[in-house]
Amino acid sequence: MGVQKLTKKGLVILILIGIIFITVLIIQSVFFTYGALNFFIRLSGLWGYFCLAIAAMMSPFLKEINQIFGKPFIKLHHVFAFSGLCLITFHPVFFAIYSKTSTVFIPGFSSWYDFWLFAGRPALIILYIALVAILFRRKIRPWRIIHALMYLMLLFGFIHAILIGTDFAAKAIIVIFSVMFAGVVFSFAAKRLQLYKNKVKKKSY
Repeated sequence: MGVQKLTKKGLVILILIGIIFITVLIIQSVFFTYGALNFFIRLSGLWGYFCLAIAAMMSPFLKEINQIFGKPFIKLHHVFAFSGLCLITFHPVFFAIYSKTSTVFIPGFSSWYDFWLFAGRPALIILYIALVAILFRRKIRPWRIIHALMYLMLLFGFIHAILIGTDFAAKAIIVIFSVMFAGVVFSFAAKRLQLYKNKVKKKSY
């Protein structure tokens, strides 16, 4: 079997991803006027969500990813997932330093609205639960179900960004991340359909 190479379609997708990263960077550069820390709080949150969303959207397309990019799905998936994990973790860490309080890590339960306003906090907890599931998948039997909580984390993160994220005041940011979230929803549905078809196929044998 010959070594698979990056296809033109794969190159176009990578360039598009790069353009989106740069676009978000340029839009957020205005916040440098409020200080570098303020800028990195926002950028790490947006870039982190973007990386995690890409990792989630890849899930139903194992064979296609390998064919288009010439790399095993798991390698590319881990690149985006690990990058997203680090960036999204920096987001509250930077904010904790900026606000000088550790309460930014504690979910808000004072009201239903506050829970969703600060939904990024439980989202981070869910993210690390999903990470533990994948790291100890040999010992945790239903690790796939737990790891699928990534989709719930992305939902929480999106709602948090809409309610509290001043970054979403920019129309371009709203469009980019709304499209990303729609892609996440589609990938979730596609993955569930794949699993259902595989289950039906196994029963037919």
